[in-house]
Amino acid sequence: MTAGSGEHSAANRVRMGRPGTVGAGRDRFGLTGTSQSFDPRVVAIRPDLADIAVAGTHFAPHYAAPMMQSGVLPAAVLRSAPSLEAEQTSELLFGEGFALLDLTGGWAWGYCLADHYVGYLAADAIAAPIAPTHRVRMIEAMLHSTPDATSGGPGVLPRGALVMGEPEGEWLATAHGYLPLAALVEVGTQDGDPTGLAEEMIGTPYVWGGRTAKGIDCSGLVQLVWGAAGVQLPRDSDLQLAALGADRDVDPAALARGDLVFFPGHVGIMADDRNIIHASRRWMAVKVEPLADVVARSAAKDHDPPVSGYKRLR
Repeated sequence: MTAGSGEHSAANRVRMGRPGTVGAGRDRFGLTGTSQSFDPRVVAIRPDLADIAVAGTHFAPHYAAPMMQSGVLPAAVLRSAPSLEAEQTSELLFGEGFALLDLTGGWAWGYCLADHYVGYLAADAIAAPIAPTHRVRMIEAMLHSTPDATSGGPGVLPRGALVMGEPEGEWLATAHGYLPLAALVEVGTQDGDPTGLAEEMIGTPYVWGGRTAKGIDCSGLVQLVWGAAGVQLPRDSDLQLAALGADRDVDPAALARGDLVFFPGHVGIMADDRNIIHASRRWMAVKVEPLADVVARSAAKDHDPPVSGYKRLR
């Protein structure tokens, strides 16, 4: 495991694949019509380069085939631009896949495989891909240097991190150390009640773009806990609502535990018929509070309607 922050290495310019190629004999593309509009959060296009997958529908001077990589830091910051001053937009967790399109000046540009979210990572935050066997199910799990609970280790992995290893008794032996099997589930295994998992995160600091117990935002919380339950959601709340579709027949007075409530730019999970769990910028933490209070604050911001939609995933 890399011990550094993942945002201070230098690298020479490397272009993944030959721009404009996709298989033998193809080095030219033509649009079938006008270049389509796109959401830059989930479609990898820059003024100079684009994912080869969009060739033929979106214009770019060059196209590149992605090189598959995996995260090697507990949680690497995904940024909107190749700068430490750029906004954090998400995080790539240990072992998660990353489609690398360009590597320039110590910054990797591409998209996270789990949700196709596009951005920049420090170059040393990724390395050769792994074939994960297990996922961390606890809020955090310590890597140990030996299969012994008293041993120290190289780091702590967050809930949702992916690891590859072989079971040895009560431990999983990985290339980076040992993890207790009690802290893990096999990849593809569901991990319990999303609402219960969200309740375990109460008190977690609010961090824009966060996805771990070190800091999390509203859509990151929903994505994390529903991902543990086997439902992979997009990264942002509006994308989540668009992907799920609102349940138009939901009576707000009949909401129940596990229902999702979407607001303009916000989302939360119902803890019961009256209270919502959400990562709140107002409180700067994951908090449970009356849904009526959150609706009233949304209305006070001139959001009309104050609630964008409801979704039952129970």
